[in-house]
Amino acid sequence: MQNKLFVGNLSWGTTDESLLTLFSEIGEVVEAKVIVDKFKNRSKGFGFVTMATEELAQAAIDQLNGKEVDGRAINVSIAKPPREDGGFRNDRRGNDRGGRRDDFYR
Repeated sequence: MQNKLFVGNLSWGTTDESLLTLFSEIGEVVEAKVIVDKFKNRSKGFGFVTMATEELAQAAIDQLNGKEVDGRAINVSIAKPPREDGGFRNDRRGNDRGGRRDDFYR
């Protein structure tokens, strides 16, 4: 297991600071980052949190996965590393294919 978490289904108003505050209730947070759409300058609805230890990461999953935050039930899970070939980890259909972005829609 690792201590970097994926946090999904965040509200558009979620900030790095609010994500840090939420996870700090569990224990020491090394980093909290909401991924922001550079054109709309708002949350893309997901982010990443790095907890100080694997035990704290598991506690965060146990306590926060499914918790309602800003009217949305958030998803908390272990973050998967990016693929080395630059492809997608899993597309929306559940396929695991690498390749160019236009391959995603075929």
